[in-house]
Amino acid sequence: MPFTQALLYYVPTFVLGLIIVTVFIVISVSGLLIVRQFVPHHRLKIHNDVAGPIFETLGMTYAVLLAFVVVIAWQSFDKSDSNVQKEANSIMDIYRDSTAFPKTFRDEIRPLIKEYTDAVINEEWQMLARGEQSQRAHELLKKIWVMYSSYEPNTENEKIFFAESVHKLNEAGELRRLRIMDSRTGIHPILWFVLIVGGITTIIFTFFFGTENLTAQVMMAAMLAMVIALILFTVLLLDFPFTGGLNITSDAFKQIAHF
Repeated sequence: MPFTQALLYYVPTFVLGLIIVTVFIVISVSGLLIVRQFVPHHRLKIHNDVAGPIFETLGMTYAVLLAFVVVIAWQSFDKSDSNVQKEANSIMDIYRDSTAFPKTFRDEIRPLIKEYTDAVINEEWQMLARGEQSQRAHELLKKIWVMYSSYEPNTENEKIFFAESVHKLNEAGELRRLRIMDSRTGIHPILWFVLIVGGITTIIFTFFFGTENLTAQVMMAAMLAMVIALILFTVLLLDFPFTGGLNITSDAFKQIAHF
């Protein structure tokens, strides 16, 4: 389990967010006070004209990077949610299309589909939070495959529904694999390193502005640190779509559970 996923899994969402925001604010305020302890504001103030444009460029660059990562993380989260909806719909279609087959086949395939859906809801979904999959669900889907691969449609109507059912089964299997991969694949550690270092660098840069009102500068630096921390926390919540307080639920499968 990646470190960021472990944080989401083991630490409550509110507590994790509070810790991240607190750490960034502490770095901001304590660092500024330490710098001011050794360097008076009038010595820093003479460099404001030079530091201002540099800080503006640094802040803009970091803001663009943050915006890019947030958009990508949200799109990935949204796509995972959409894939779950499509997967549930495919399973429902397979169950419904089995109506076209003989009763003997229906009586065998439908209980397997129900059991598979139950395994996904009550077993696999909890395991997705750890980036794992259910072996029981895997075996049940495999049994459904065996049932369809050994069935020989007789009428033209059966052939049409059989082809559609196999297509939906392929789709469900592919979407399940994507769901499992999404549950364990997050933002690359190098990118997290860049985001965190970039945020801390941006905060540290505020230490070297000279203002006569220290309280006002501390408040501004703390607010900047809080905003950066909240954005990084949002990215973290979106990073693993099945882990943490902001996660994709099994509601799509629960809606089709009552066949």
